[in-house]
Amino acid sequence: MIMRLSAAGAGVVGLPAILAACGGDDNESSGSGGTAGSGDLAKFSMQAAWINDAEFMGYFIAMTNGYYATEGIDLNYLSGGPDVIPESTLLSGGAPLALTTPESTINAIVNDGAPFVIIGTQYQKNPIGVVSLAKNPINSPQDLVGKTLAVPPANTIAVEAMLKLSGVDKAEVNIVPYAYDPTPLVKGEIDASIDFTTNVPYTIEQAGEKATSFLLYDYGFTVYNDTVVVTKDALKNERETIVKWLRASRKGWEENFKDPDKYPPTFADTYFKGTGRTIENEIFFNNAQKPIIEADGGIFSMSEESIEANLAALAEIGVKGSRDMFDTTLLEEI
Repeated sequence: MIMRLSAAGAGVVGLPAILAACGGDDNESSGSGGTAGSGDLAKFSMQAAWINDAEFMGYFIAMTNGYYATEGIDLNYLSGGPDVIPESTLLSGGAPLALTTPESTINAIVNDGAPFVIIGTQYQKNPIGVVSLAKNPINSPQDLVGKTLAVPPANTIAVEAMLKLSGVDKAEVNIVPYAYDPTPLVKGEIDASIDFTTNVPYTIEQAGEKATSFLLYDYGFTVYNDTVVVTKDALKNERETIVKWLRASRKGWEENFKDPDKYPPTFADTYFKGTGRTIENEIFFNNAQKPIIEADGGIFSMSEESIEANLAALAEIGVKGSRDMFDTTLLEEI
């Protein structure tokens, strides 16, 4: 999952060429709300950010329980993966809506002129954090001084920003490459790693150790994740359908969090089939993500304070966004 987090300051691969081919803002999206679907339902496509796992439970439940159909939507759910760039799907017309990382989306807007608008966020706090063993806990950035921290190359700048914002000199932390495998942490070869706090602690527990963690978000790197992004064309021509998608999706997430243990087993032979992960893992994941998805303003909400915090954090890593890249008015309609 870490691999899909973009390196800060880097543009999204291939976007300039796609923009040129699509003609920028005049691009007409396919999979739109205006196309007839099953019966009287309107077809509408969404691009997910990763492969099927508990990260997308709300959408699976909304599809299974008919929440999209009730809103008049025949949803075409496109799963993601290591070779899928959600912004590219938007620009190519594969879907009018996608889940993205804000740094990659804002980079695409600033550097490539991509016609994107962020209309909501699934994760109020990015799940990425510092993971360590409970028997040798790293509880804050200050605890990293003199310790070895394994960091995926794509997250190096974000970690350096977190250290800077916490008043920790990066020279005092031994930062080494991370190979997306918690085995060195379990064996005591490193003191901590950068990983998804919603998932990797379970893997560590399966290896016989207890894990502890903290979010980069809580120490200055205040960035959303799985931001809901649409094209300007879709916002203009499919606004009503997008609002309906938001309403049905929020209902799916609200149903999911009534009991995070309930739904993952029901998807064992459908959405989670063939992923190589256990249902127990998905249940752990689903419980762990609950507090960083739910918000006082409702799921997907973006407060002015949190938008400002995102822009400030991204500026620390060279991503220069602005408030007009966010549109909170659709959330007011659901």
